[in-house]
Amino acid sequence: MGDRRVPRTTAEERDHRRLQLVVALRAFAQAGFDEGAGGHLTARDPGRPDHFWINPFGRHFGHVRVRDLLLVDHDGVVVEGEGKVNPAGYAIHSRIHRAHPDVVAVAHTHSVYGRAFSALGRLLEPLTQDACAFYEDHAVHDEYGGVVLDGDEGERIAATLAGHKAVILRNHGLLTAGGSVEEAAWWFLAMDRCCQVQLLVETAAGKAEPIGPPAARAARDLIGSPAVARLNFRPVREHVLATCSDLT
Repeated sequence: MGDRRVPRTTAEERDHRRLQLVVALRAFAQAGFDEGAGGHLTARDPGRPDHFWINPFGRHFGHVRVRDLLLVDHDGVVVEGEGKVNPAGYAIHSRIHRAHPDVVAVAHTHSVYGRAFSALGRLLEPLTQDACAFYEDHAVHDEYGGVVLDGDEGERIAATLAGHKAVILRNHGLLTAGGSVEEAAWWFLAMDRCCQVQLLVETAAGKAEPIGPPAARAARDLIGSPAVARLNFRPVREHVLATCSDLT
């Protein structure tokens, strides 16, 4: 399942990231991940790596266009675009982008199953093949400190994320990251579904039988790679492009 990406110029890469960010937002809206003014997705700017693009505060995911995205510096100043930045979005994403230069994109929304599972305060188990993508590759941020409005909490979340593709924010929801917008978006879509499956299994059976560690690691190495995340996002993008005509 190799992935061959043609090198892009900085301008081309910026256009690509911005479009994929809007595609991801539309996909999240279609999945029902939008709720009020909460939720934020970001993409690091390729020309100014200390800046990132983010959806404007108070806009429905299903209506955000490329022209609506905001470019924000790490002081929280909007340097391109018109609108406001979600304070929690800035507090979390700015610290993650600053602490992890390899992270291009970050996704966090208040999805139903992600929130429900986060209340358990524990890791996902490798109950299915799909869940193995996150085996030993996610962490629990095990302290709810209220709405994230300060940089200190953002830094703690960034520290929890270190070395992982995802974090379960206890009593809050899910957060995913990746080396591309496609990766971060796919991991969020997949992780929320895995939360749903585990909740269904535990409700129906109580005690579930997880996949053993060797097999779970082997499956993770195959389906939990960045290339496979980008591959899995392709049909999501195809559906968004076929159903939304106002992306730019």
